[in-house]
Amino acid sequence: MRHTVGMARRRHVIWVLSLSFWTAVGLLCGLQIWISMIDHGHALWRVLTYQVLIWTVWFVFAPAIGWMARRFPLLPPRNGAVVAHVVAALAVAATHTLWWAMWLVELRPYDAMGVHQFRDAVRSLAISGLPLQLIFYCGVLAAHYAVEYYDKYRERSRAAARLETSLVESRLHALELQIRPHFLFNTLNSISALVRTSRDRDAIGMIAGLSDLLRYSLDHAGEQRVGLAAELAITARYLEIERLRYPDRLTYEIEAASDVRGGAVPTLLLQPLAENAIRHGVARLASPGRVTIRAVREGARLRIDVFNTGSLAADHRAGIGLRNTLERLRFLYGGDHSFELRAEHGGVLARVSLPWSEAA
Repeated sequence: MRHTVGMARRRHVIWVLSLSFWTAVGLLCGLQIWISMIDHGHALWRVLTYQVLIWTVWFVFAPAIGWMARRFPLLPPRNGAVVAHVVAALAVAATHTLWWAMWLVELRPYDAMGVHQFRDAVRSLAISGLPLQLIFYCGVLAAHYAVEYYDKYRERSRAAARLETSLVESRLHALELQIRPHFLFNTLNSISALVRTSRDRDAIGMIAGLSDLLRYSLDHAGEQRVGLAAELAITARYLEIERLRYPDRLTYEIEAASDVRGGAVPTLLLQPLAENAIRHGVARLASPGRVTIRAVREGARLRIDVFNTGSLAADHRAGIGLRNTLERLRFLYGGDHSFELRAEHGGVLARVSLPWSEAA
């Protein structure tokens, strides 16, 4: 429906521009002729009216020429189409000659200097006006093809944009699907370890936390961005699950002002970063460790830091969760984001910088 309305509005604009163009041609021709013959005393209104009537008739010819262009396309060139357009051009020229001669006799824009007999006017204009009429026929034909090819170019551009968007969305969805089983399997392994050590209460708590994580994942399936508040809440739930695994070794802290929590971030952005911080940081320590998540707004950007105690291995490699997170950031933000992983103050800092936007 919207496409149909847009096409109708566009056709209306084209008709208005076409009529305006031919009217302007008539007025300019009339004014130029009147100025060149100003010493002859011709009436300006009569000369202008005559010229406007002569040239605006091409506004009426344009749809017929457009029909010929569609019915007998010249690209690629074919003899039949060329002959059809030659015949059509001569027919339009003959019609325009009769119209031209009629107004030349009726209006007599040049007074006594003009032709007074219709037959004489037709004979004169049929010879002198033919080259100009053929040129205008070709001009209208070329304008039609220009508009047609521009429409095709726009449609191809829109189709390419739709295809690119579809491919990006498919890729993002595939990355999202890889993240879900990744933390699911890791959590199930943790539950299995708790059961084997007879920590049944902790296992039940971890199952409840896993249920919350899966519900969050399903509730936001297909959503590429969510509010930071929701993302922090589910990440806190994940950290609670991990604290059941390391009750004496893991503490965590989340810092984010209320106005920052309204920002939009990619779905499941923080969980892989928190998992990476625990798996490669706290889990490898013999002493207690901590994970700190801090989100701040810096002008038009949102900065999120995930810090963990521990050390950054010299040969560290990104796992599935971290690789997929980086890929999703690249698809969603292109070059307008940054990610940094570095050693800092007795620990490891993962820093993400995103353009600020409000969550829907």
